[in-house]
Amino acid sequence: MFPDDEDVKAVQQAMFDPFEYLVARAKDGLLKTDFAGGLGRVSYHVACHLRVQNVGQKTREMLSMVPDTEVNAIERCSGHAGTWGVKKEFHETAMKIGRPVFRQMSEHPGGEPDWVASDCQLATHHIAQGMQGKADGKVAHPISLLARAYGLSG
Repeated sequence: MFPDDEDVKAVQQAMFDPFEYLVARAKDGLLKTDFAGGLGRVSYHVACHLRVQNVGQKTREMLSMVPDTEVNAIERCSGHAGTWGVKKEFHETAMKIGRPVFRQMSEHPGGEPDWVASDCQLATHHIAQGMQGKADGKVAHPISLLARAYGLSG
């Protein structure tokens, strides 16, 4: 929207994805990495918006810096697609599209995942539903996982 507006350009240039910013600070040597504990096995869904916005897998990169953490990153459509996946007429199709993601999130290479996460909260809830109880009590946003790793939350 408004690609030629100078004010819009100024805001655009000043914005970062949180993990994009954290990884940049790590590369600058400015990020504290004195983590209080590991996260175990994290099944992480790479949200579609990260690809579209050219952010890449910064969340995976950041979570992988946490000792005693194994990140299984799945970069595939979860089937949710905004509000489309919750509409009655499309829900069954959305669940079918998401099945490969649900399976991959359930089958962390190191064993059952300790955490299920995505930068997209809508996708996370859709994935948890598709995992049919296997994600109960294990769903967290990556920022919450990072707070846990730093010992800021329990």
